[in-house]
Amino acid sequence: MKAILFHNHGGPEVLEYADIPGLELKPGEVLIRVRAAALNRLDIWVRNGWPGIKLEYPHIPGADGAGEVVAISSLPEGDGSGVKVGDHVVINANLSCGRCEFCLAGHDNMCREWKLLGEGARGTFREYIALPAKQLFKLPIDFDLRTAAAAGLIYHTAWHSLVVRGGLKPGEKVLVVGASGGVNTACIVIAKHLGAQVIVVGSGVEKLKLAESLGADILIDRQKEPEWSKAVYTATQKRGVEVVVDNVGTTFPLSFRAARKGGRILTVVNTGGPKFEIDNRFIFNKHLNILGSTMGTLKDFTEVMTLVSTGKLEVALDKTFPLQDARAAEERLESGQQLGKITLEI
Repeated sequence: MKAILFHNHGGPEVLEYADIPGLELKPGEVLIRVRAAALNRLDIWVRNGWPGIKLEYPHIPGADGAGEVVAISSLPEGDGSGVKVGDHVVINANLSCGRCEFCLAGHDNMCREWKLLGEGARGTFREYIALPAKQLFKLPIDFDLRTAAAAGLIYHTAWHSLVVRGGLKPGEKVLVVGASGGVNTACIVIAKHLGAQVIVVGSGVEKLKLAESLGADILIDRQKEPEWSKAVYTATQKRGVEVVVDNVGTTFPLSFRAARKGGRILTVVNTGGPKFEIDNRFIFNKHLNILGSTMGTLKDFTEVMTLVSTGKLEVALDKTFPLQDARAAEERLESGQQLGKITLEI
């Protein structure tokens, strides 16, 4: 079968479109013909590499995918997935053992053996993938597979962060730092679905227009308002916001200022870099809560993909590329040109 892979770290030039051996199903696994995959910043970070990263080479990128079930190998009695040959499914990239104390308590995204497709395990940029049935959510047969693939990781991550960890309530004010990133766009849509008011800080007219189209109530252009925490305070009658979604990291100082007393700062990644200085006085003087999380649980995935697949949550889509053009797709993502999720057609 065809796949995108690489043998060593580097720029987009290390990506190869190549043949790899077919798959043999293990007991309890389902073989999926992948029809659509989606790109994430994770793909670039893994390709570039970082100290201590361990990959099985050749590595196949990709966390997101959707397709059809083509074979099933002896699912355990009481499996409960309900999948059968011919079903359309979307993939949950959050791999867990199902045996440790975290998994048994329903916190499988904290699993002792946790892995993420496309990082700790070979990913979805290929024609076929074999996964345990519990990693699959059955889609309506007419639901767009490109949309499903684009939603998987970002909506899973955003739901766990904003709803489970953040405890977002109707009527609260949410500040989203960044207007067009995958998790950020998902947070805008989820927050509006739950009845919150959404303020977005973004860069440039096009990205802010995207945020507005997804339901953002107040738009702040950081190019015109570099000290945007002041604009947030003005927009909230100098009260601040209850929840800040800050996945940049280096913007924490401004996020702390924009939060009201007792506010929650949510983070799932640090696109601006892993290390930065903060003023601890804001944390204790304002009684702030900093809440981190990674991906979400099996329960979260079912909840949020039910909303996506029934049309209750919109998914922002950018360009789609054929699998063999994954290099061009990653170059587009790396340049920051995208408005929504970039996808691959397989």
